[in-house]
Amino acid sequence: MITPAFTILLGGTLAITDRVRAVVKGTRVIAADGGMRHARELGLTPELWVGDFDSAPSELFDAWPEVERQPYPAQKAATDGEIAVSEAIERGAQRVILLGALGGERSDHALQHLAQAIQLREQGLDVLLSSGEEEAVPLLPGDLTVDLPSGALFSIVGFTGLEGLGIQGARYPLSHFTLPFGSSRTISNVALGPIRLTLASGRGLLLARPYDMTGA
Repeated sequence: MITPAFTILLGGTLAITDRVRAVVKGTRVIAADGGMRHARELGLTPELWVGDFDSAPSELFDAWPEVERQPYPAQKAATDGEIAVSEAIERGAQRVILLGALGGERSDHALQHLAQAIQLREQGLDVLLSSGEEEAVPLLPGDLTVDLPSGALFSIVGFTGLEGLGIQGARYPLSHFTLPFGSSRTISNVALGPIRLTLASGRGLLLARPYDMTGA
């Protein structure tokens, strides 16, 4: 069975890489406000465009007249990105790819995307965040395998303390490790290929730079 997957185009920076093109292939697409600017370069036509459109230049409206728009007032209780994700879930999404979710001018938005990704994973959704150059995957209790090129940099960041953390397939492996909240112990590891993570308790994120071989 094919898992219903949605790509959400967000307003942050996005490098169009081979990994980005591969991950969005065959997905349905929803654009959030100025995130629509990524659609043409990706060769994607969103089925829905949501937001208050305060960051969407007029030329985008001229370029995409056929895409359904769902406007919201600027004084709303959720970000355009959160609204877009909610629409994807209502349409049956079980996998959500957030493009343009990392970096950009608004660190508050980037942090909110990371926190929301953990919440979505707790609800049972498969979640990936990407800027093209950097990727993030929520880490919750259980097992997680992430396909990374050999030599790629990655880090584990705890949003809580992490108990029973295991890292395999990396230059610096760990087994049944306790990571205190705020510790930098798991920053800047190097993948030897696909990595396997295990976690007994806690909430965190894998942050990877698949094209960054400076640690190799």
